Amino acid sequence: MHIEFTQISVKDKDFVLTLFKEAAIKIAKMNINHWQYWKNPPLEKIKWVEEGIQNGEFFFIKNTNDDIIGMVRILNEDILYWGQQEEKSLYVHSLVVREDFNRKGIGKIILDKIEGIAKKEGCIFLRLDAVATNTKLCNYYEKQGFSKVGTKKLTNSVNNLYQRALT
Repeated sequence: MHIEFTQISVKDKDFVLTLFKEAAIKIAKMNINHWQYWKNPPLEKIKWVEEGIQNGEFFFIKNTNDDIIGMVRILNEDILYWGQQEEKSLYVHSLVVREDFNRKGIGKIILDKIEGIAKKEGCIFLRLDAVATNTKLCNYYEKQGFSKVGTKKLTNSVNNLYQRALT
């Protein structure tokens, strides 16, 4: 499947919040307690989305029919989770694939496409995090070639830090 990334603009903020809410509902159906705050996001999360959109970090993921099949946030640094890093890397956040497009290998396609972007930018690693209690997601990232390299404890969660070396 061919996909394209389209930068999200401020006018699309409500749809971004809808995608997060859809993801939270989907995750809850799997009996995983993750992202449930997106069902009714607090102001700090809404501001986090606005900031990411304004910084040009959020992208819709579209298929060849121009359907929005998901979204992702791609950052050049991730101070909150990773702190200051010396190795040039891209950081993946908020990877959402809409339920109708699940189980079609799209997550792998998205990660591989981001890896291609990272290589073109001269990055050494592709990095991301996952809530440690979401073992299904952690296992998925490990199957995609990411290695767990640490943990980050936040106020409401412990997150595993993963990276994939770019060769």
